[in-house]
Amino acid sequence: MYFPMLCGDIDAARRFIYIETYIFSDDETGQLIAQALSRAAARDVKVFLLLDGFGSADLSKDIVDGMRMAGVEIQWFRRQTSLFALMPMRRSRLRRMHRKLVVIDGKIAFAGGINIINDIPDELHGEAPRLDYALRIEGELAEETLGVMQHLWRAVSPASFRNRKKQPEWKTANAKFPERSYAKLVLRDNLLHRRDIERTYLKEIANAEQEIIIANAYFLPGRLFLRALEHAVKRGVRVILLLQGRVEYRIQHYATLALYERLIRSGVEIYEYQASYLHAKVAAIDGNWATVGSSNIDPFSMLLALEANVVVRDEHLVEELRTSLLDAVEHDANRVELADISAARLVLSRVIYVLIRSVITLSDIQRQP
Repeated sequence: MYFPMLCGDIDAARRFIYIETYIFSDDETGQLIAQALSRAAARDVKVFLLLDGFGSADLSKDIVDGMRMAGVEIQWFRRQTSLFALMPMRRSRLRRMHRKLVVIDGKIAFAGGINIINDIPDELHGEAPRLDYALRIEGELAEETLGVMQHLWRAVSPASFRNRKKQPEWKTANAKFPERSYAKLVLRDNLLHRRDIERTYLKEIANAEQEIIIANAYFLPGRLFLRALEHAVKRGVRVILLLQGRVEYRIQHYATLALYERLIRSGVEIYEYQASYLHAKVAAIDGNWATVGSSNIDPFSMLLALEANVVVRDEHLVEELRTSLLDAVEHDANRVELADISAARLVLSRVIYVLIRSVITLSDIQRQP
């Protein structure tokens, strides 16, 4: 559904297209989008594609060259060819462009967690697609998203390297939306907006009165976030976490397991998604607030990466997201109980958790000015 809609809007573009993605995969979906972008460039639409240098490192030279020959402008954010290229673990080298944004003609935008990659992973052999979400946006927020993307494009461009300090400051708040229904873009960068996404979550969790549903692919929050969830449960709020059930990356998975005992004892309900891989980064609170975006709740997203979430206060949209999440909880996930976690698994998870936290701390200590 997402990729046919995206291709339809690309084919309808008349002036320009901006795309940012962490992963642009060399598969059927990647070829589909590459062909759509090439068709747009061939009819004189300006196409700007920004790829993360690590997440899209496996994209074939043939696809890149083909798009460039058609007229697509392509830039790489901190190009790295392997994990070893990130060594030593300096914080600056771990910073990635993790956003998934599209703007077409300044009128239509897409924001969410969906990379340009096949919906159904090859290793699942035709099973269910990844659980992920994105929003199609029109109007003022699409214009605002355009400004954000243009800013990053200029910042990455070698031609503007000497003039980066002269780039205008951009703001994510949009006060023109009415109080009862609004949508705004919330970003995380390494300058002015280092904690904006985390603070947005913490504020809404603190104000929750009835229900908090969070679906997150890589869930490894800090102390403030954990305490906020625990305090919400003490206030009588039902807190549901929908987390990864199929192990895609073992280190992250076992680190998250280290938090299960604390969260379950505090009254948080934890469900592991089983139908496919969970890639969502969304939340729905009290039926009237939601966020959909690229940011996981882990050190990579909260401390290092460039991220983009849309927050929405709209009862119809929030209810649609809430219904989808509760359906996944009921039909495609297993609830985790303390009895399900073996002692050996718990010890292993705690060791890995400490290891990950140590890596983040060391990267901070070795940070270059």
